[in-house]
Amino acid sequence: MHGSLLLLGVSGPELTPDEAALFRRLQPAGYILFTRNIVSPQQTRKLTDDLRSLSYDDPILAIDQEGGRVTRTKDIAPALPSATDLAAQGNPMTIANAGALTADLLRLLGFNLNFAPVLDLDHHPEVQNSLRGRCWGRDPQRVIDHAGMWNRWLRKRSVKSCGKHFPACGRALSDPHHDLPSSDATLAELLREDVIPYTALMPELDSIMLAHVEFPNIDPDHPASMSKRIITSFLRDQLGFDKHVVLTDDLDMGAITKRYGRGEDVRRAIEAGNDLAMICHQIQTADTAVEALKTLPIHTVDEALKRVTKFRKKLVAPMTFTEKKWQETCDEIAKLSATVPESSVKSGSPVADY
Repeated sequence: MHGSLLLLGVSGPELTPDEAALFRRLQPAGYILFTRNIVSPQQTRKLTDDLRSLSYDDPILAIDQEGGRVTRTKDIAPALPSATDLAAQGNPMTIANAGALTADLLRLLGFNLNFAPVLDLDHHPEVQNSLRGRCWGRDPQRVIDHAGMWNRWLRKRSVKSCGKHFPACGRALSDPHHDLPSSDATLAELLREDVIPYTALMPELDSIMLAHVEFPNIDPDHPASMSKRIITSFLRDQLGFDKHVVLTDDLDMGAITKRYGRGEDVRRAIEAGNDLAMICHQIQTADTAVEALKTLPIHTVDEALKRVTKFRKKLVAPMTFTEKKWQETCDEIAKLSATVPESSVKSGSPVADY
């Protein structure tokens, strides 16, 4: 039961016997794959099918496929344009097609959840805060228009979406992959700008990912991803995201590992109002995480499990994989990408290399 509050990574391109045994025993809510897991379309589809076969109920099979430099399939398929480049061109039809083609590619590979769109406002476009080239813009209305169109067509093609990184990772001045960023933004400032895309797109978002950023003027003791004030009181109670699945960003990021130990991080995350705790790399610590979750009050666990179970029941089966359909989809992606000028944005964040 408690394993179903975890979303776990996988070490390589195929399941090891130990991993298969661990996953079969813990029954996590699902899995997230990265570039390290993707060698060919056929191998990737076999891996997602193998993971699906370990679960009693359909698992979440997630990926970060934003376009641009955050394209986990870049070694086996053309990359679609980034949010920054699509927004710069501003063509609604191109953005819609990019969302639809993203979904088609992912469903052929067996995925059912994409950790996108990024809804962060680009407060600091020149800062290395992991978001360079990943944001739809600085103006909330432009983000709503562009990210909303992309998100709509991703979902029309039966892949679930996830708005991120709530409430405002775009205000970070450093990269949470390395340390814990801090922002002096107040609740009033976030309401004035940063959370507008979330509230406007609320009916069209399937899930929300929390930022590993601290906002001491809102909660002086916890980062957003561990803050009951931000998750339960603000996101769920005040803004009305009480039915959505809410999850942490990767708990193996430096922002969290330098502050919390495994077990404490997962327990605090669920206690604060997250439904899922994500462990992307230190998969061998999953048993420790489950033991910590067992110390939570049963009503806290039940509330999270209720939302996760409802979410999983709405997942759509993958497309039948054929070489012909794969090649047609890749050709369409290459054709679309050729029409969108590519910016020269560079970033030192590891997010592009996972």
